[in-house]
Amino acid sequence: MNTDSSVAFEEFNKMSENERVKTVKNMTNEQKNHMLVQFAELGNNSRMDDSLNINMATESNQSSETATFVGVNDGIHNAEGLAKIIPLSSNSNILRLENLKVTNGPDLYVYLSTDKGASDFVNLGKLKANNGNQNYNIPSDTDLSKYNTVLIWCKAFSVLFGSAELKT
Repeated sequence: MNTDSSVAFEEFNKMSENERVKTVKNMTNEQKNHMLVQFAELGNNSRMDDSLNINMATESNQSSETATFVGVNDGIHNAEGLAKIIPLSSNSNILRLENLKVTNGPDLYVYLSTDKGASDFVNLGKLKANNGNQNYNIPSDTDLSKYNTVLIWCKAFSVLFGSAELKT
């Protein structure tokens, strides 16, 4: 491996999220792909196992919407697992990601979006881990009939890792 590239990777990895976003804007496509390959090679080494608090969930504990992630599967960007909207007894909802496996990448976020391009989305927060079960609070004013696509989105590179289209 070229030492200049690994120094650039190490520097990139130490930058703040905003610095990475600015840096990526000045990269060629080849440089972007090279950087993402290096992140992917780090492997899926983080795990989260959020439990589902049965007391908070509705009595039926049934999700109103469930979808399977479809990853980009290009060797750099991938996501697999299930996405579920779970109604809570407090008249709010959570997004539950189950058996999630996502390729490692910088600045990965979970969005509820109107499409796979993240042109209009609700940011649910940073991806907690590359593997496992995770819960995300959905803002109460979110129209789930409009924001019905779950995205794992790389903010720094503005690239999709995987999506799940929720059906009612």
